Amino acid sequence: MADAGITLYGTNWCGDCKRAKQFFGEQRVHYDFVDIEDDAEAMAYVEEVNAGKQVIPVITFEDGSLLVEPSNAELAEKLGLQTVARRHYYDLIVVGSGPAGLTAALYAAREGLDTLVVERAGVGGQAGITELLDNFPGFPEGVSGAEFADRLRAQAEKFGVEILSAQEVTGLRADRRYKCVTTGDGEDYRAGAVLLALGSTYRRLGVPGEEDFIGAGVHFCATCDGAFYRGKEVLVVGGGNSAGEESIFLTKFASKVTVVTRDPQLTASKVVQEKVAENDKIEVLTGTSPAQFKGDSRLRSVVLHDLETGEDREVNPDGVFVFIGLSPNTELVKDDVKLDEFGFVQTDMALQTSMPGVFAAGDVRAGSTKQAASAAGEGAGAALAIRRYLEAAMREDTDTAHGDVEVTGREKVAS
Repeated sequence: MADAGITLYGTNWCGDCKRAKQFFGEQRVHYDFVDIEDDAEAMAYVEEVNAGKQVIPVITFEDGSLLVEPSNAELAEKLGLQTVARRHYYDLIVVGSGPAGLTAALYAAREGLDTLVVERAGVGGQAGITELLDNFPGFPEGVSGAEFADRLRAQAEKFGVEILSAQEVTGLRADRRYKCVTTGDGEDYRAGAVLLALGSTYRRLGVPGEEDFIGAGVHFCATCDGAFYRGKEVLVVGGGNSAGEESIFLTKFASKVTVVTRDPQLTASKVVQEKVAENDKIEVLTGTSPAQFKGDSRLRSVVLHDLETGEDREVNPDGVFVFIGLSPNTELVKDDVKLDEFGFVQTDMALQTSMPGVFAAGDVRAGSTKQAASAAGEGAGAALAIRRYLEAAMREDTDTAHGDVEVTGREKVAS
C-alpha cells in the first residue's frame, strides 16, 4: 500500500505500539513513528488528545482522524482491510493465540487438521507483551515476549495454520455435532471441534479511585507504560512473580520502586525474591494494601492501609503499577460451559469442557498453572485429544450412515 499519511505516537517499550507497528508491517502500510520519550511536543500532544492522560499509541490518519490505543480490528476497519477467513468450515477453530492456542494449532495442523486461529488482539497473548521470558525451556539467555510470539506464529503458519489476528469471536453454539463460531463482523464458521485458549487479563484492586486514574497514573503493563516514569518514583502492588519481575524492569526508568504486598513477605519465586533484594532501587513494604487512589486530572496520592496496625498513611508516587493476578477471559462462554467459582473453564482429563467438542487450555482453564511453558504443554495435549475426538466422531458418522442404509434396505424388502 502507498504512503497512507499515518503517524504513530508511542514509545519503543510500549507493547501495543509494537503490535500496531507489526500490524502495519504485515499489511505493508507505510507509517511514521514518533517516539514521545524524545519529543516533548509529541508528549504534550498525546496528553492533549487524551484529556491529560498518557495513553499510547495515538495514531493519526491522513483524513485528520485519530485512534487511541486501537485494537487490530479497529485498525483493519479504518484501513478498509478484510479480516475474513478463506473458508467457512475447519476441522478445528482455536480461539486465542497465546502459547496454548498456537501450540495446539501447530500440533493439529501437523496431524493434517485444517486449523483456524482467531485472535482479537496481538498474537502471543500475555506472553507476547512480557518484557522477558527467562524460564521457557530452550532459551538459556531468555527471549523477549515479542520475539517469542513471532516465533510461535511463524512455526504455526509453517504447518498451514490460518490466523486472523484482528478479529473477535462473539458467539459459540452447537449445531448437532458441529460447532458454530461467530465473529465480530457477523461471519459464521463451522468446525468439528473448538479450543478455547482465551487467556486472562490483569486483575484490578477494586478500591476507590482506581478506575478514575487508569492511564493517568494507574497502570497494568510495565513494558507499555514504564517509559513515562523515567527519573520518577513508582509504586508496585503485588507480591508474586509478575510484581517482582516488573518491579525489576521498572528500575530501568524509575529512580525508586516501592513494592507493597498484603502478605507478610513476597510470594514470588526464590530467584525473583533474590533479584528484588539485590536491587538498591527497590523497597518492599509487607502487610500493606492500597485503600484509595486520589487526584484531580491524574493520580496524586495513594492511601496505604497497614493490615497489622490498621493505620492509614498517604504517599505520593508518580505512578502505580498493579500486578495482583489474572482474571479469566470467559465472558464469551460464561453461559455455554461450566466454570469454577473463580470463573475459569472446567475440563475433564482430556481437556474437554461440558460442551462436547469444545476444549480449553492455558490460563483460561481451571487448574492451569498460568505459566507459558505449561500452557504450551496443555496446547499440545489438547491437540492430541481433539484429534482423537474427531476420529471418534468420524467413525460414529460412518457407523450411523451404514446403519441407515441397512434399515432402509430392510424396509424396502418388508414392503
